[in-house]
Amino acid sequence: MTTPNASLGLDEIDQRMLEALARNARISLKELAEAASLSSPSAAERLRRLEERGIISTFTVDIAPEAIGYPLQAIVRIRPLPGQLHVVERIIQQTPEFIECDKVTGDDCFIGRLVVRSMGELDGILDKITERAETNTSMIKATPVKRRLPPLTGSRIPPSAKA
Repeated sequence: MTTPNASLGLDEIDQRMLEALARNARISLKELAEAASLSSPSAAERLRRLEERGIISTFTVDIAPEAIGYPLQAIVRIRPLPGQLHVVERIIQQTPEFIECDKVTGDDCFIGRLVVRSMGELDGILDKITERAETNTSMIKATPVKRRLPPLTGSRIPPSAKA
């Protein structure tokens, strides 16, 4: 059976390794090998190849912002005023409360995610940007889908949801 990732050279063993790493980037090589049904040297070699091919770009940690004093999160859509695109991009890059930002097509140029301690702090950050751009801000109530891997195998939509 051919998987959608066969053209990328991702076989079922690679997929199991990636899924195990997505659950816990600090997994030991021995545990990773067990998850993939490999020896430790074979798992290490596959891991090295996944990194060399750019499939794995980093190993990271997921920190809960509220646990370190940032109880509020916001999504901000940003449309720079004419001639201000690069200035606005630099402001975003230099504002550590922007924990993520994408440059996008459409009406807006940037969509950013911020963490803040208070609405006042959010206002202060936005004040720096609104001198050079229009913004539209939405406060995040919950995150029903956290950042996750894209599908590594065929369709993951349950049969009951396809109807």
